[in-house]
Amino acid sequence: MAFDEALAARIRKQLGRRKGIAEKKMFGGLAFLLNGNMSVGVHADAMIVRLDPEASATALKQKHTRVFDLSGKPMKGWILVDPGGTKSDAALAEWVAMGVSYAASLPTKLPKP
Repeated sequence: MAFDEALAARIRKQLGRRKGIAEKKMFGGLAFLLNGNMSVGVHADAMIVRLDPEASATALKQKHTRVFDLSGKPMKGWILVDPGGTKSDAALAEWVAMGVSYAASLPTKLPKP
């Protein structure tokens, strides 16, 4: 599945040269991992944001958001932000900050040998 390369480039720009960031193809798109934990990503034309599961209900009340569900079993704390919700750089920066903040709160995952 193709994903929005322009959105991926905008996310990359927001992340800058932050230490611990790696890119990995996941979910038919692209994921940005912080210390081995998914923070944000791109699926088709939408942005994936990983949040504290307790915060996802609040985030889903915002316009242009929906549950990230590929299999009929949505993962808690994972949402999609449709293009309208990432139109401005300021809005994109807020979503990136939320995903990075949550990923930073998780234990570092060591790469498998």
